[in-house]
Amino acid sequence: MSRLVVGECLVDLHPKIESGSHDDTGVYARKPGGAPANVAVGLARLDEAPDLWTRIGADGFGDFLAETLAAEGVPDTHVERDPDAPTGLAVVSLDADGDRSFALYLEGTASSRLETGAVDNATLADLDWLHVGGVELAYEPSRSAVFDLLDRAPDGVTVSFDPNARESLWRAFDYADTLAEALPDVDVLVASEEDLAPAGYEGSPEALASAITADGPHTALITRGAAGAYARSTEDAPWGAGEAEHAGFDADVVDTTGAGDAFTAGVIAALDGGQSLADAIRFANAVGARATTAQGAMAALPTRAQVEAFLAER
Repeated sequence: MSRLVVGECLVDLHPKIESGSHDDTGVYARKPGGAPANVAVGLARLDEAPDLWTRIGADGFGDFLAETLAAEGVPDTHVERDPDAPTGLAVVSLDADGDRSFALYLEGTASSRLETGAVDNATLADLDWLHVGGVELAYEPSRSAVFDLLDRAPDGVTVSFDPNARESLWRAFDYADTLAEALPDVDVLVASEEDLAPAGYEGSPEALASAITADGPHTALITRGAAGAYARSTEDAPWGAGEAEHAGFDADVVDTTGAGDAFTAGVIAALDGGQSLADAIRFANAVGARATTAQGAMAALPTRAQVEAFLAER
């Protein structure tokens, strides 16, 4: 299997929590993050590490991220170091249930400066799967670079996309227009109801998935947090037409940061590995549940053996 994940790798600053309390101490710990980077590391732990096209600063935070990716087995072929821009940051806040919110510091950082043509056609031609995060579409020049990549992705490469509707991102470009421009080049959309509403998609998960598959992708996966996920695919999908729903799994939640990214890694690993749509969302929900059991987006990303053991107990 040959896969490429595209998008931000950044430092998440997590509040240190006193034992037995969700009150933070005013001290922050650095954790590796960024949705595409989380997906790449998730895939590395589940089976085979993908390439990751990302851009990080030539600074201490960048060194930390480069060392983290190397330790996870992610190749550095497309991990770029930017001498003129800092590494992106996200400041994380957690509530008493482990649910998180972010303050993002990305504009003008290295992750927004992907350059058109950095991934050549020969690399694209060798891929089985291309996964793209939505954050880079909110800034130039990365927006043009990613759209160029989507345009050049050859037939036979499955393209998945995870949009990000966070309001603070979409100042220079319109989110709804961006999603409409991207969808014709996307095969598999992984999105929450909150990601779709600002683009005018409304209704039940079934209605959302039906509308998405009418606009380009052959498969839509609607993530619903603790309520699990719903999926729909058309006859154009390699795994065939169908629909599936899974209510998710209970977990001892510490931090939900990156749970959706863990789900995405699980879906890619399962579908690209030949599983059915129903089996894929069950597997992905297990990956997502296991990922919430430690602080930080990458800390609890499970191995395939851990996921299989988790499922065997249920």
